[in-house]
Amino acid sequence: MPEVYADDRFTVEALPDLGRFANVSYIVRPADGGPATVIDVPEGFEAVLEALAGREIGAVIVTHYHRDHWDGFDVFRGASGAPAYAGAEEIEIAESRQVRRLADGERVEIGGVGIEVIHTPGHTPGSICLRAGGVVFTGDTLFPGGPGASRSGEALQQEIQSITERLYALPDETLVLPGHGGGTTVADSRAEYAAFAAREHAEDLHGDVLWASS
Repeated sequence: MPEVYADDRFTVEALPDLGRFANVSYIVRPADGGPATVIDVPEGFEAVLEALAGREIGAVIVTHYHRDHWDGFDVFRGASGAPAYAGAEEIEIAESRQVRRLADGERVEIGGVGIEVIHTPGHTPGSICLRAGGVVFTGDTLFPGGPGASRSGEALQQEIQSITERLYALPDETLVLPGHGGGTTVADSRAEYAAFAAREHAEDLHGDVLWASS
């Protein structure tokens, strides 16, 4: 599995193309061998457990409630007693999952790695992005080339606000790792958005929007 980020405190491994929707799950491994953090639990989560090879899971954090990011939850819970987290504003998460809620700006420390929670509503009401070191995990909020799918013009505007005010405020070199496909950087994404912002758009624009062609 590819290592997509490393610094002196932790590494990030990406497990791509999991399940029917080609999700990516990420493993954050502390350099000192402490418990790992897993970002998102899609269908095919068995591959994540195999990659961990028995290493302790300190926590699972799910970026938003859409089922393709949750379909491996029962496999995870059956293999680990680790806590699961999601955004404080997220909806439609069954109480039976016993998921702990994370507020905007909250910082969780897992295996010595600090992870900052950034509330980025738009794709879903409680979507969160997770920043650790020089990387930000964006779920379905931001991809190379554009935002995640939106269900209304209002939701798209909310998502764009989340991206431009919260994510584009991060350092240029920050690596953006989304819930599907490959990554980008804040600088490259910001440049793509500038071309989009320079054009006029219908007020109800939404759906699968691309910075370059929408």
